Order: sequence, then C-alpha cells, then structure tokens
Amino acid sequence: MHASLCRQSEPWEAVVALDGADPARLPAALATDPRVRTLALPRPVGAACARNLALTEVRTEYVNWADDDDEFTDWAMALRLRTLEETGVGWCAGYSQDLHPDGTTTLWRPPTPPGRHEAGDVWRYWRDPADTIPLSPTTLLARTDLVRAAPMGGLVQGEDYCALAVTCLAPGVVLPVPVYRYRKHPGQMTAQD
Repeated sequence: MHASLCRQSEPWEAVVALDGADPARLPAALATDPRVRTLALPRPVGAACARNLALTEVRTEYVNWADDDDEFTDWAMALRLRTLEETGVGWCAGYSQDLHPDGTTTLWRPPTPPGRHEAGDVWRYWRDPADTIPLSPTTLLARTDLVRAAPMGGLVQGEDYCALAVTCLAPGVVLPVPVYRYRKHPGQMTAQD
C-alpha cells in the first residue's frame, strides 16, 4: 500500500493503525516517511475498531481507508479528487481489481452503475442480503466530515456495510475505472474462516 501511495501525483498523509502489533515491526519505509503517522493500539481490537480509532487522527479534507496488503492504481487519488472538486459531491468511488500472485488482475464491477448517485441511491442496488455488496468501500474517497458522521471502519463483523453509510449522507459519483487492487494471497483475512 505504501508503495502505491508513493506513486500518487497528489499529496497525501497516512494514519497506520497498528492493531496490537509491535511498532518496531513497522517497515523502515513507513517508519521514516514523514507523511505516515502511526497509531499504536496496545492490544488487538480488530480492523473495524482500529479504523474507527485511526479516523480520529485524520487531518485531511478527504479520507480513504485501505488495507496494508492492497494497493491503489497510480492515478486513483488524482482522478477521484478531481471528480470531487469539479462536481461538489461528497464521495467518489470506482471499480476494483483482484490482484493475483502472478501479477494478473480481474476486474470487479460493482452492482451500482457508473455516474452520479443521490444520497441513499447506492443501497437500491443491494436488493437481497445474499447479493454482493453494492460498492466496494475501499474505493471510496470521501469528505472526512461525512466519514466521521458514518465511520468507514464500521462494525466488528460488518465493516463493509457500515462503510457504505457515507453514501447515504451526500451525493456521489461512481467512476467506471479501477482505483483499488485487492492483493490475493493465502494469508489474507478474507481467505480465512
């Protein structure tokens, strides 16, 4: 993730929530980067709680949460930021890709179609709880004040669902381009029971 942030053309800051991990284990590239601040939690609290706590440390106008083993596409920040500034909406999202160990990718198009969506519209594309989530929350770049009103970290067992609550608070735009890559590997949390 850090390497992909370093490839962005827009300035950025990162808050890294160490979920009970020893701060000495932080890779040197992150530990020495002045744009990276760490929030060392004394014990593991889980991804959702760690994200909610890290959100209190965010100092930027816009926020996007991400996992350390994933990456943003090289133009993800600039494209979404420009869309937010030009349209005045509260959030901007895009497509995601699965990044396989051999370097190939598989595109994921969310059920929510590209274009502008009014507040609350995204949920119309999730007709049944058994259906796939209507939008990938890690593709959302949103105004920090909106995210704080509906924290992106979410609930312990439903972080993705709560993260999408921000789409109910303001209109937004879904771009028909990939902005986030989920790195597929045997140790990922979603591959575990």
